[in-house]
Amino acid sequence: MKSYKISNKGTTELFQNKLLESLTRTNILVPVLFYFLSGAAILIYADTIVKDDIWKAVYLVPLGILSFTLVEYMIHRFLFHFEPKNERQKELKFKIHGVHHAFPRDKDRLAMPPVISICIGILFYVVFKWVLKEEVWLFFPGFLTGYSIYLIIHYSIHRFRPPANFLKILWTHHSLHHYKDENSAFGVSLPLWDYIFRTLPENKNV
Repeated sequence: MKSYKISNKGTTELFQNKLLESLTRTNILVPVLFYFLSGAAILIYADTIVKDDIWKAVYLVPLGILSFTLVEYMIHRFLFHFEPKNERQKELKFKIHGVHHAFPRDKDRLAMPPVISICIGILFYVVFKWVLKEEVWLFFPGFLTGYSIYLIIHYSIHRFRPPANFLKILWTHHSLHHYKDENSAFGVSLPLWDYIFRTLPENKNV
């Protein structure tokens, strides 16, 4: 994704079809509220499923949040930043993530389109259900909450100035990914994974 010039202003069209183009954009509040409220609703419903085991939410919900940060890292590193082998793959890469690198402050493209994220979410639920059985009702709310937290963090990094506290490290870390080395610093909501998998950028000055 080096064939574009980064612009901190403006946007671009990905599709000539107006419907498809509209589906690539979303107000950040839509997915944030949808996934947070969905997680809360599932957790409330879980009380009727797991009953006496509802106490397991104490560790399964945080585990779900932590698991999301790992999934976020893996998707960002291996899917969004895959190495294209031809022009068609280059175009695909630009549409799924390159456009975000070209226009990092485009507020309407700071979250995955809900239509796509819902489909992916269902797929993850099926996998977690197969592995965790009924305990998925306590784990999945944490996973969805993790996504909501990620969206808030990612949006804030791109739209607001860094805070004068410990959270500033998130702004610095993600800025290194965008403006220094896009093949490093893949973790957004939890940079810890970059330490674990040794994908920290060599140049740590933004």
